[in-house]
Amino acid sequence: MSGARSLAPVTLVLGGARSGKSAHAEALIEASLTPPVYIATAEAGDAEMAARIARHRERRGEAWRTVEEPMDLVGALGREASPDTAVLVDCLTLWLSNLLQAGRDVEAEIDGLSGVLASLRGPVVFVSNEVGLGIVPGNAAARAFRDHAGRLHQAIAEQAQSVVLVVAGQPMTIKEV
Repeated sequence: MSGARSLAPVTLVLGGARSGKSAHAEALIEASLTPPVYIATAEAGDAEMAARIARHRERRGEAWRTVEEPMDLVGALGREASPDTAVLVDCLTLWLSNLLQAGRDVEAEIDGLSGVLASLRGPVVFVSNEVGLGIVPGNAAARAFRDHAGRLHQAIAEQAQSVVLVVAGQPMTIKEV
């Protein structure tokens, strides 16, 4: 395919809220000229989240096939990652929140996700909120979430061939192997 940009087997795109991380991840997938699959971890629990989901779908357009999977990310990746697709997972922090709310063993889930990365059959781009750059949260639940997110990001970044931090819409390469 002329003009196609190849994707790393695993890419992690981090950024703050409204940093442009999802748009950057979508652009990476689209530049690969590979049929895109979007694994959505968000659930429309209220009108605001439903509106956000609708905006994301509209921005991506009809070329993207969407798979809604709030918790079984390992299973969804096993089904969807292939040499004939490029998968975008948006986002890991919502996945983490879903796991915590369901009372799941977060460390085991992180280990499970980390454990399948090397065996994925096609490229995957993960999007996640970098939540560890601010002040220490004032309550135990928020601190636990931040700590789990930090461990999750480290586990994915360790195995990723590409890690990008998006700030104010500008991607900064953290790791490129």
